Amino acid sequence: MLARPCFEQVQPVARSVGAQAHSALGLYAPPERLQICGRPHGRLSKQGAEVVVVGRRSSEELDALSGVQVIKGVDVTDTAAIAGKMIQEIGGKPFDLVINNAGYFWEQHETLQNMNFDEQLKQINICGIGPLRVCWALLKEKLVKGSIVIITSQAGSAQWRFTQNPDGGDYGHHMSRAACNMGGVLLAQELKSVGIPVLLVHPGFNRTGMTAKYKEIWDIEGAVPAEVGAMRVLHEAQGATIERTGMFVNAEDGLQIPF
Repeated sequence: MLARPCFEQVQPVARSVGAQAHSALGLYAPPERLQICGRPHGRLSKQGAEVVVVGRRSSEELDALSGVQVIKGVDVTDTAAIAGKMIQEIGGKPFDLVINNAGYFWEQHETLQNMNFDEQLKQINICGIGPLRVCWALLKEKLVKGSIVIITSQAGSAQWRFTQNPDGGDYGHHMSRAACNMGGVLLAQELKSVGIPVLLVHPGFNRTGMTAKYKEIWDIEGAVPAEVGAMRVLHEAQGATIERTGMFVNAEDGLQIPF
């Protein structure tokens, strides 16, 4: 998702993000122009941001939003579509904020008994390399003038696997998110000299189609609606400064996650 903030036109608004979110209240001033690669969030456009959504297809929810440019037919694994169709339809106007939100999670629980190398590569391609493809194309055309946020997952923390995965499993999922984190940190290092910050954000446990395989524990583990999760991410996006570039942040509490 790509968007430009309108700080001159829109005042920061206090938003309740629910009991599960850190600080309970977050102040957010929308960017003037924002790009989102993946599922969009309508609040930005309603507050005056110029939003560009890039993805494989649209949706009824997205079509209902006014003033949002939707670039369809672009998959984050398709380098030609990203460098061609996406860039052409953006139209040369740079973004204040870029949110990489595309992801994929194989529905089966992967173990040594059902190891699927093709699925592992697919997840790494989408979650690990996908954000780099999008950022590479935008940066090459000088279409980023603000910050980059990469939606990743705590699943990419090797240190947390000792606690959360005592029996191992879900190899492709965890490896893809670790690859995403590594790519984000290296990108942050390379862009530091030009003043473009990169922030890695774990959005928390959200009730989405991708986590539906765990819906029996949504209530137990405190999974929140996508709307709440999106507000958490937007709150953290304000902290995407050069001083915090390369950090891996948990949107549930604002704390750093160990790599």
